[in-house]
Formats: sequence, C-alpha cells, structure tokens
Amino acid sequence: MILRILLTFCLLLAASGLRADEIALNPEHPETYVVVRGDTLWDIAGRFLQKPWQWPQIWRENPQIRNPHWIYPGDELRLTYVDGKPQLTVGRPSELRLSPQVRISPLEQAIPVIPMNAVRQFLTRPKVVGAGELESAPYVVDFAEEHIVGGAGDRIYARGLAEQAHDDGFMIFRPGAAYRDPDTREVLGYEALSVGDATLERGGEIATLQLTRTEREVIIGDRLLPVEQETMQMQYQPHAPDKLVEGHIISVVDGVSQIGQYQVIIIDRGYADGLETGHVLDIYRAGRTERDIVSRQAAETVDLPREKSGTLLVFKPYERVSFGLVMKATRALHINDAVVTP
Repeated sequence: MILRILLTFCLLLAASGLRADEIALNPEHPETYVVVRGDTLWDIAGRFLQKPWQWPQIWRENPQIRNPHWIYPGDELRLTYVDGKPQLTVGRPSELRLSPQVRISPLEQAIPVIPMNAVRQFLTRPKVVGAGELESAPYVVDFAEEHIVGGAGDRIYARGLAEQAHDDGFMIFRPGAAYRDPDTREVLGYEALSVGDATLERGGEIATLQLTRTEREVIIGDRLLPVEQETMQMQYQPHAPDKLVEGHIISVVDGVSQIGQYQVIIIDRGYADGLETGHVLDIYRAGRTERDIVSRQAAETVDLPREKSGTLLVFKPYERVSFGLVMKATRALHINDAVVTP
C-alpha cells in the first residue's frame, strides 16, 4: 500500500522586495529530488535554496497536477531553467507503476513546514505574561480542605475572579524568571510556569474551583488566567520582515548554555517591534574584543566582526518578546547572540 501523505506548500507569501535575480541556489542542490515520508517543506526547500523561505519564487504551478500546491511522498521535484531563471516543477516518478487493483490511501495531517513536536507545547498555553497582567491576575488564596499545597481533585479558593464565569476553565500559573532587555535591563515580560488547570464551581469575591489537572503542586499565590480556545497553527508562511529588526537571544528553553538546531529560544523583540508568526531572522554570533598581540602598542585591542551562525523562525510572538525555533545552526549559539532581518 502506498501511503500518500499530503504536504501543503504554504510558502505563498514571499519576502517583499525580493527579485528573481536574487535567488541563491544551494551550491550542492540536486537536479531532482523524490519526496519521502517525514520531510518538511523547510528541509526540502533547503536542498535547493540557500534561503528556504524563497521557495515560492521558483515554484512553477503544473497545470497537469490537480492541485499544484500539494505534493506527496514519491513525487519527484525537478529543477529546470526558464530564460536563465531557476524553476521547480513536480511530477510523478517514471519508475512508479501501479498494479490494477483498488488502493486505499488515507489522507493524514499535512506535513508541516517545521517539526511540530518541537513547538507544540508552546502553542497551546501562554508562556509569557506582562508585568501589568501579572499584578491584576486572580490568585489562589487558600484550599478548601485546609491543605498546604494542592493537587488534581482538590478544591481551591481564589480571589479576584468576582462573578466571572468561564466555560473553558482556568489555567493556573506561577511567575518565573523575568525576561529583560540585555542593554537597558528593562523587564519585557515574565515566564509563565504552567501549574495546572481548574474549573469554576462557584463564583463570588472568594470563588471556589476544582483542580482538574496539575503539573506541579499548587500553592497560595499562584495566579489564574482563562483558558483560551485557540486553534493551534500547524502550518506557517515563512518570510522575512519587511523592515529592519534587530534584537538578541535572551533565553533558551531548558536552560542549556549552548543552543543548536530545533531548540526553542526567546528573543527580545515582539509584535510591538513588527514581528509576526512566520518571520525568519538570521542569527549572528556576538563579536568579541581581543588583544592585538602583534601591535607595538601595549594592550591594544580590536573588535572582531560578528559572524552569521544560524537562522530562526518566529512561531509565537508576544508584545515584547517572541519564541523562535532554530532552523539552522552552523555553530553553537549563545545567549546575547544577535538576531536580525535577513
């Protein structure tokens, strides 16, 4: 049985201002490539292009294909040239032969542009709260059974919900580390550590809720936010920002010191700075200051230029910070490395 897995070509939004003559092919690009199960669009595009998000500029719609924006495992991509410009077309491999029998090919979830298992947990729950949002959020004031801490199945009392009712329940979180601007030290937001979920039993000045799920022990002072029913975005339209954006990596999930491919990082720019979901940024290693040991002047130093070391895709922007996924890393990345518009 040939399992056909739909891969949606969702890179329909190209970076504005780019011209076809700016397309840079991967020096090691193949002339043809057969799509296999487990591919992502980013990976496929990177085989042909130095900048994978430029895919729509060389994609040629094929009138003989029922839907030219769908490809399947087994489809063959061909790189050709028209008037000296590269183009990609899709076709069926010539060696593919189907026997004369009924084949059932279930349609599964479209292959994503990026590996969704790396970012899934960051799309379903808020991970950043602002200082004002934190101060005004309702909080756990006590436990119905006079516990010191609470877990799933326990009832809690919360203050600040008033007469609010929320059918989807509430997320309980605990403020974590502050995200700060590396230059000014201004607080850009706070990490929201997920504690658990609760449903409202009785409203009022002191509301009663039941804990339905806990990831860690609930304590007095933990905050509550309504659970927002948001469809998790599984497909992206990678593109460069249409203006200059400059920022820094300020944190990395899991607290590792060196950052590599497919790790989630936090940068000090958000939608207030013009960032949006799908924006692609280059990562540059921070320049170093070293002593010039050849110079005759004692203790003379030189500032070494910063070097490009990777690429990230913004998948969850907030007002002042954003979560990004490292799509490519040519060397180890670090906190305070620069991120800029490609």
